Amino acid sequence: MGLFRAEGVVYKPVQETDTASPPPPQPNQFYLTANVKAPRMAGFLVKVFVWLLESPILGGLLLYILKRNNLIHKFISYAELEDSPLYVPLHPYDSEDLKEQEIKHIDSDLSPPEKVQQAIDCLPLSSEKQPFFHRWTVLDYSKAYSSGDITPRMVAERFIAAVRESSNPPMKMSFFINYNEEDILKQATESTLRYKKGEPISVLDGVLIAVKDEIDCSPYPTTGGTKWLHKVRPCTGDACCVMRLRLCGAILVGKTNMHELGAGTSGINPHYGVARNPYDPSKITGGSSSGSAAVVAAGLCPVALGVDGGGSVRMPAALCGVVGFKPTFGRIPLSGVLPLNWTVGMVGILAATVEDALVVYAAINGPLPSQQPTVSLPKVSFPLLKSATSISAIKLAKYDARYGWKVVEVTIPNIEVMRLAHYLTIGSECSTSLSSYLQKINCSDQGWDARVALSVYGSFSSQEYIKAQKIRNHQMQIHRNVFAKADVIVVPTTGVTAYEIKDDALKTGELDYIYGAALVRYQIAGNFLGLPAVTVPVGYDTAGLPIGLQFIGKPWSEPTLMHIAFAMQALCISEFRKPKVFHDLLYKE
Repeated sequence: MGLFRAEGVVYKPVQETDTASPPPPQPNQFYLTANVKAPRMAGFLVKVFVWLLESPILGGLLLYILKRNNLIHKFISYAELEDSPLYVPLHPYDSEDLKEQEIKHIDSDLSPPEKVQQAIDCLPLSSEKQPFFHRWTVLDYSKAYSSGDITPRMVAERFIAAVRESSNPPMKMSFFINYNEEDILKQATESTLRYKKGEPISVLDGVLIAVKDEIDCSPYPTTGGTKWLHKVRPCTGDACCVMRLRLCGAILVGKTNMHELGAGTSGINPHYGVARNPYDPSKITGGSSSGSAAVVAAGLCPVALGVDGGGSVRMPAALCGVVGFKPTFGRIPLSGVLPLNWTVGMVGILAATVEDALVVYAAINGPLPSQQPTVSLPKVSFPLLKSATSISAIKLAKYDARYGWKVVEVTIPNIEVMRLAHYLTIGSECSTSLSSYLQKINCSDQGWDARVALSVYGSFSSQEYIKAQKIRNHQMQIHRNVFAKADVIVVPTTGVTAYEIKDDALKTGELDYIYGAALVRYQIAGNFLGLPAVTVPVGYDTAGLPIGLQFIGKPWSEPTLMHIAFAMQALCISEFRKPKVFHDLLYKE
């Protein structure tokens, strides 16, 4: 063992770590850039690599080299740190620390439709369609249905036609893994009858909402982007979040495409096709909630559900030019969601606007009645976006001063170490959760890139997992120090914009850890530390591809995040551009 043991880092105690910026010139406190040493592989090369990786003798050696070269040994496996492990990022509520402005407290006993109405009461009065590009919102659909200009049945028929068109050549957008025309029309007909009677359940009645195929939603199987998981884990009903949307009258239109098992960042799925970016179909959407981001960007749904285990909602939202919102860990029940990542995953929302994200968040938040939370959860609050008084005295960790907000320069050490520790955590949890299922299937049923991911995931030891949780505790304390100085951390959502889909990856998937690390780098704190975060589209690169800006907040500070995101949206919305692939289902052009 000593022959192969690498030298590990010795982490200083948090109390000796300075989060001020610029940092003092200390050798152990710096921003380490992603040091990914793994060539891009796809096609035949991936197959060869899998054969070597799964071989009894060479596989172990290859895994050792991969972990050593990518600094997992140095920063985790053989690292030394005093912190105790923190296994679940549940945050106690401190009313003194969390003093939010312009909010409305919500009774937790309200039904989902009642909570939705409370959220609507917090929104500004909407205006007619603006001269600039505008995706139709939840309120746009609700008002059109109530006026009789159009019915949910008509919109559903247009949706089905648009999905058929986009699924076939030349588009091949591969938005969905599964959708059922008969079921969609049945829901739409029922909603149409409610509107004719003047009895819609809520503003979500008749609104089309898509669901990532990691979330149970009848009558569909839950595949997790695989060809096999639904055969060994049958879907027996709706996830809690889906059930709550049904209670509001929403039309659940199908299961969106995703990266297989959420084990990648591109959204390229060799089984169900590539969920392509509506702004440029030759580019990726990002993973793993790829289809959910794409259907919102393309106008097929104003809102879609995703699951965010490693930026999997915010990343594709940013690459596709829509809003992506991940609440605090514990805000939304995970009942009925594939247990791929117990302590880092959270149901998230992809939406046309911040207002739409708030409306759907209102419908699905809150613990299950049978749940007994292990920490004291704060009451749910919604931001008063219609207030004429903007929130003030907000301190942003690194950004421009706006609305009287202050800017605080901070340093957050070891961001790259946190990415590695998160990767080890999500990989270990995914491998463990699937272990009993994987014994029942043939490895040939898995995609080639997923087989690589599962091999790496399965190589992590209990010692490495525990050290990763020590790093989680270490980073939690560092972020608490940052939040003692600032209310919100502002960072890019991704380190790069959407990159090109290459033909050699279509049937095997691809391994591109360099791009992957750049895509997820700034999103990990939201998952590893259970913090709420939101991304808002703020512009485009020289190729016309969307750029997202991310706000990461204190635990339970969803209202403050939405206030800030709403303000940023107001600054940028007039510059929003129409995607190349876009369907106007409400008022066909």
